[in-house]
Amino acid sequence: MDDARTHVAVDAQTEQALAEYLLQLADDELAVGQRYAEWLGLAPDLEEDVAFSSISQDELAHSLFYYTLLENLGVGCADELAYARPANERRNSVLLEQPSKDWAYTIARGFCFDVLEQIRLAAALRSTYLPLAQGAQKIQREERYHLLHMQTWFERLGMAGGEARQRLNEAVESLWLDLPDLFSLGTAGNILFKSGVLPLTEAELRQTWEQQVKPSFAHAGLAWRSLPTRSDKNGRLGQHGAALVELLQTFAEVYRTNPVAVW
Repeated sequence: MDDARTHVAVDAQTEQALAEYLLQLADDELAVGQRYAEWLGLAPDLEEDVAFSSISQDELAHSLFYYTLLENLGVGCADELAYARPANERRNSVLLEQPSKDWAYTIARGFCFDVLEQIRLAAALRSTYLPLAQGAQKIQREERYHLLHMQTWFERLGMAGGEARQRLNEAVESLWLDLPDLFSLGTAGNILFKSGVLPLTEAELRQTWEQQVKPSFAHAGLAWRSLPTRSDKNGRLGQHGAALVELLQTFAEVYRTNPVAVW
């Protein structure tokens, strides 16, 4: 059956907002995927080495999907979008570029991000931009397992008490100030909502996320804290720190040796 939704953005303004949103999605996946890859050989046990290797590969594959959509829109070559853009052109959340301080931080960040991903993907299924809606169907199935993995670890670390809960609480305190731009849509929010490309507002993203995260905090024995409304940097506007510059230098090193190779 044909889908009545459009295959392309209906006007230049909407297409520009769509491109901005796809960059946010792609850059989020690429940044967090690279941070997950850093745990290979360093995770608490062999099972987690394998799990995080798989999750990292999934995230990088998802980023490629979004970069390919951008390439199809004429924004640029997928490989160049992934590897050749400087930090100030990146649109990932600042939270996702931060170094993986320890296992508790990685789990807490992964849980917070994966909840948001499920919300965005559920909304994408209703998007008026059909390629995004179609891709979200497959990505959502994979991300469901990512969320289950992170949520299980998050709650178990908290329920264990002692040092495990202390480290988890410290991780939450550390990442909490970087949360605001996770829900930001940059300059594209109003157009995305009005056009139906993303049938959720920033306020709805934030509110839904809070509703879904709170129960796990209770299970983990962590006190809920108010969400900050602003942070020093908004990655959706290209405002990043030294952590992203270092990350780009590391994961683009091979690309720089042979830029014409296919990713």
